[in-house]
Amino acid sequence: MKLSRRCFLSFAIGGAAGTALTPLPWKLTDDLSIWSQNWPWTPVPPDGATAFVNSTCDLCPAHCGITVRTVDDRAVKIEGQQGNVYNHGGGICLLGLSGLQLLYGPTRVQGPLKRIEEGGTVRFQPISWREAIDEVVVKMADLRTQGKPQAVACLSGREVGTVPQLLKRLLDVYGSPNFVCMPSVEDAYASALRLSQGVDGFVGLDVENTDFILSFGSALLDGYGSPQRMMQAIGRLKEQHGTLVQVESRLSNTAAKANRWLALKPGTEAALALGMAHAIISRDRFSTGFINGYTEGFEAFAAMVKEKYAPSSVAEITGIPADLITQTALDFAGAKHPMAICGRGKGQTPVSLKEVLAVQALNALVGSINRKGGVQTMPTYDYLNWPAVEKDATAQAGLAKERLDNAGGKKYPHVRSLAHRLIDNIEAAPGELGMLLVAECNPCFSLPDSNKVKAAFEKIPLVVSFSSFMDETAMQADLILPNHVYLERFEDVPVMSGTDQPTIGLCQPVVAPLLNTQHLGDTILQIARGLQGNMAKAFPWKNYESCLMATLGDQWTTMSEKGFWAAEAAAPSWASGFGTSSGKLVLMDGALGAIFMSEEPVTAGDGDYPLQLVPYDSIRIASGYVGTPPFMIKTVEETVLKGQEGFAVINSETAASLGLGKGQQAMLITPVGQAKVRVYPDESVMPGVVSMPRGLGHTAYDGFLAAKGININQLVGTMEDPASGLDAAWGIRAKLVKA
Repeated sequence: MKLSRRCFLSFAIGGAAGTALTPLPWKLTDDLSIWSQNWPWTPVPPDGATAFVNSTCDLCPAHCGITVRTVDDRAVKIEGQQGNVYNHGGGICLLGLSGLQLLYGPTRVQGPLKRIEEGGTVRFQPISWREAIDEVVVKMADLRTQGKPQAVACLSGREVGTVPQLLKRLLDVYGSPNFVCMPSVEDAYASALRLSQGVDGFVGLDVENTDFILSFGSALLDGYGSPQRMMQAIGRLKEQHGTLVQVESRLSNTAAKANRWLALKPGTEAALALGMAHAIISRDRFSTGFINGYTEGFEAFAAMVKEKYAPSSVAEITGIPADLITQTALDFAGAKHPMAICGRGKGQTPVSLKEVLAVQALNALVGSINRKGGVQTMPTYDYLNWPAVEKDATAQAGLAKERLDNAGGKKYPHVRSLAHRLIDNIEAAPGELGMLLVAECNPCFSLPDSNKVKAAFEKIPLVVSFSSFMDETAMQADLILPNHVYLERFEDVPVMSGTDQPTIGLCQPVVAPLLNTQHLGDTILQIARGLQGNMAKAFPWKNYESCLMATLGDQWTTMSEKGFWAAEAAAPSWASGFGTSSGKLVLMDGALGAIFMSEEPVTAGDGDYPLQLVPYDSIRIASGYVGTPPFMIKTVEETVLKGQEGFAVINSETAASLGLGKGQQAMLITPVGQAKVRVYPDESVMPGVVSMPRGLGHTAYDGFLAAKGININQLVGTMEDPASGLDAAWGIRAKLVKA
């Protein structure tokens, strides 16, 4: 079947394509007792006393509530927690169901390890916890004696919660400003909220009450937010004859179940949103109540979109017909409770600041900010009421230095972390960083241009990983001080991924620690005590558990019983959520005007690289800091992964023009790297686009997780958003050559 560009845009995308709205084939779990025998390390518990523990899954940003069944001292089953306010109804995704394989699997780090290089070979030698802590303390003390506390940095998987804040507190009292977080869509949303609403917080989504979702690339049915919550919300939306519009270049599960799929050129989402804003404003379909009473800068914003973003012009930029842009915008404005959201895939990668502001402008135009069925302004979690730290002269001097990732400085004032710039600066000036702490993340796999990341890590004198698993970053570390896994430890995990009700989950130990691991919180306290002085004084708690109990206060008992705490849901109000000097949402001022006038980070095609390689996220593949367990791998389609080989999906028209057939081997080449792939021609991607999943291609772990498919981050480079400095690239120029 050969499709023209116009035919492609009108390709039927009804219920025939895609997967069911209920969670993926959960019948798989009925078969586990049969096929899990392929992995001899899977525990088979004897009969015994059964108990249930309410806890929180910590394998992705959703932090769904779980209930774990134990038999004597064995955990035997994980399921979604009934009654949890976030994953409504108690469902849980495949990764959450597979957590026991991570608990009992062979990829775990058995105890503290030290990297030894001898004769060109590398091995990891077991050491005691005392030796491991002492090595960290000696290095940190030495750098501080040299007057270089800023030469220590931390790369963390998240910013909120007691454990990441203990790490940040350690750096703060020590004298380093270099607490850096791994990127996500929350970075751009947080910057947009500060610029337009004057608040520190995150965006909540009232998906339970919306009747129109305009999604700019968010994988709502493939792991965006809480999978159970999103699947239920989309199911309810369809049952009540609401509308889902999906904007992306690939026919994803979400696009397949949408009422309308807008297949646009990758990276042109901001232009599309502003083109829709033009249609709404020019036809007077905006909410006069919200615009006149609760915004400022509307006239300037309207003038800008009328001048630059007429639907006819946007059609040339995006590849979407002007009449379809206009009709979608008017349908959105005509809905009773519309909502526009963005965040490519699962939201674990950033987008440009311009894109988020443009999408939020659509919500403002229709009055869907802080209103039922719209997006909510959620305040930051502020329950860590710890005493301020005392900073000596060395600490104050170090904190006055520019951050090693340049975030928050003159060039990038709107963001708090830029992990890719930390890597770039290590490459450019390796002597500036003397020690890197890595917690709950796997940057040597997850960051773009992963080979470059590994090369940068080799230039750091001391890399300390707190990973529970022998992942790619742990393999690059000099010391591994393994944390307990989430099923062995207490830890608070505030929920931010789309929740419209402030919720703090509590990880609880369902089994005693199986190996010679240690809670990261306790490791931090021990390092601080070893450094003595103000560093030790800043951590007065006996151990991490006492710190957590004191921090949670009166909520500790409730949380330990329920596994979470949730605030009372507040009624949304237009009059709340704006901390600007005027008390109104800013649609346009000098700073926002400069951002709207900036160019999007989009690469143009050329003769050498005529295609666009675009990643996608799948609910069947873990794309965060943990590898995909065997239970999940069994569900991956043969058109994605067959044996050890990964597939690249291209449009049939593109495949024919390149002389490539189904299953044929080819070299996928980008300016960053190359990999051998199998070709799968299909109409699910636009002509000129190559599509591959994120999360495959691990080189570490073991034979069950490693060497399956391609890590697309080996092929994708960075591309900075000029307005924020965030790495907003969603793909890279590429070519396919017969192997």
